[in-house]
Amino acid sequence: MIAALCLLLPLGLAVGSFLNVVVYRVPRGLSVVRPASACPGCRRGIAAYDNVPVLSWVLLGGRCRGCRRRISARYPLVEALTGVAFLVVAFRFVPEVVGAADAPGIMSRLLALAAFLYLAALSVALSAIDIELRRLPDRIVLPAYLVGVVLLGSSGAVAGDLPALAGTAIGGAASFGLYLLLAVVRPGGMGMGDVKLAGVLGLFLGFLGPAPLLVGVAAAFLTGGVVGIAAVAAGSAGRRTALPFGPFMFAGAWVGILAGEPLAAAYLSLAGIS
Repeated sequence: MIAALCLLLPLGLAVGSFLNVVVYRVPRGLSVVRPASACPGCRRGIAAYDNVPVLSWVLLGGRCRGCRRRISARYPLVEALTGVAFLVVAFRFVPEVVGAADAPGIMSRLLALAAFLYLAALSVALSAIDIELRRLPDRIVLPAYLVGVVLLGSSGAVAGDLPALAGTAIGGAASFGLYLLLAVVRPGGMGMGDVKLAGVLGLFLGFLGPAPLLVGVAAAFLTGGVVGIAAVAAGSAGRRTALPFGPFMFAGAWVGILAGEPLAAAYLSLAGIS
């Protein structure tokens, strides 16, 4: 477990550095490969020693080495959040890899680990874009369907886990359908970007089972509602102010992933159902 953490933390930080490129360039229709990263002020290229996740920003005092232009705190924040997200995924899924009894089981859990590491990176990138631009770009969301189906489907197929395969398909379709219905019933209240993202999150939640799926979907609306009410009460938003819903969808999904089963069991117990 310690070895996995030591590997996934720096990997997460490195991925977070790349996500900063994605967050800025993809919504603007730019290539994430070329040109190389440079200061927008003096156009000086970013040297490798100035591109160490989080540490370089701190050592440079949040400014360009050349022109001393201020560098947004979003850059180290995205890097740090991605590193932490990878650690969270490790704590959740690495014990399942270690506990697998045979080669197919190990491969299945490694594929699931890879899938949820991808979801962690997706969560950080799309949340940052949605907060900044109120958009969930198709260039990021739509390929996530393919990645999710391939990794989760392969994981279920290798282990012969038919419930996981069925759950992936049902979860994606059900979540997409629910959000589409809401978008149709209340035009303007739910964007199509949210609808498309819902299908992606449904794949991952459904793979884990009905409890994570139901808890994940419910938690998204609960956290969004609580934050919205708090924002109105604090005077920072009005009753008609549109909040980006993508971050709440991701927050709810991760509640379902990390605690869906115990939360569902606790709710049923309180309700006297089990």
